[in-house]
Amino acid sequence: MKSTRLLLALVSVAFFAAACSKSDSHDHDKKSAHAGHARKAPHGGTLVEIGDHQFNLEFVLDAATGKISAYILDAHAENFVRSALPSFQAVATVGTEKRTLTFMPVAYAATGETVGDTSQFDATADWLKTTPTFTGEIDSINIRGAVFKDIVFAFPAGTAAGHAEHAGHKH
Repeated sequence: MKSTRLLLALVSVAFFAAACSKSDSHDHDKKSAHAGHARKAPHGGTLVEIGDHQFNLEFVLDAATGKISAYILDAHAENFVRSALPSFQAVATVGTEKRTLTFMPVAYAATGETVGDTSQFDATADWLKTTPTFTGEIDSINIRGAVFKDIVFAFPAGTAAGHAEHAGHKH
């Protein structure tokens, strides 16, 4: 009887240990971990990774009004990151033409965000009403004291879904 209980206890411990060893760990040091690391854009927009897994920008186009919003998000695109940025620019390439989009801070009373402390920036342009795809480049953006340069992305494809290499470099 004692040996049966001991055997049952050992089998239970072994089963538990095996189940725990197969748990889903989140190891950023393994390149293969990024393959299963899918992020969802909170507004259903386009994610662009900034830095080496430091931040994301989510771009959301409202073609009817010609407005594109950019939301600053954390590394996992789960939380909004407020910024004191007065503005930032992206140069969109449409065909052979380059068009500048100036993103201005947006206050949002429901969350207490104000100009100078917000995660949302908007730009408007009439050409956005009829141009659903473009290549964008942000020359430089400062997020919480870290400066990121030469961020290139495709809209609406983005960069974060596949963890594209060199999506944004910290300089």
